[in-house]
Formats: sequence, C-alpha cells, structure tokens
Amino acid sequence: MKATSERPALLSVDGGRWSLSGALTIDGAARVLAASRATELPASGVASLAGLGRVDSAAVAVLLAWRRRALRESKSLVFAGVPSNLAALAQLYGVEQLISAEAEGSRAPAA
Repeated sequence: MKATSERPALLSVDGGRWSLSGALTIDGAARVLAASRATELPASGVASLAGLGRVDSAAVAVLLAWRRRALRESKSLVFAGVPSNLAALAQLYGVEQLISAEAEGSRAPAA
C-alpha cells in the first residue's frame, strides 16, 4: 500500500459553518464522526467539503450519518463544494441525491 502525506480529515467550525479538509477515509472516519457528535449541527445549515482530498466509501457513510442526524433534529443540512471524487462515489452507491445541495428538504430555511 502506498503511503500518503495527505493529512487525515479535520472537522472545523467557522462562523456557524462546518468545514472538512484533508483525506476522509476509513482511517479517520470514526474520529470525524466523534468530533461531529460533540458539536452542534452548523447554524448556517452548511457543511463545506471543498477542502477534502482523498476519499473512500467511509466519506459517504459520514455524510449519510450527518444527513440522518439533521433529519432527527429537524434541521437543514446542505453539503457545499462536493469534490468530484466524492460525487462519483455517491453516484456509484446511488445516494447522490442525499449529498447534493438540491436534495429534498436539505435547503437551508430562508432568512
């Protein structure tokens, strides 16, 4: 297996928005989920994925867990800046509608 210098994914909260950066793979998915559980859903209803690099199916699982949480809490959650590699995985698994900004019920409420 080839070693990579890309750092594991990091969840950060900035101005009521969640941001993910780094590699979101099986190696760090549990850590990202634990960090998100200890944090309120983003006040803006937006989770930015633009900083993601390498992803695998664990990234899709994290996003689906976040979507389920938002539904349980009756909150809006939109994924912005979905990288093409993650979009391709979501399409492969047939869940692309759940991570797209146009997903039914995922739009942030009007201000």
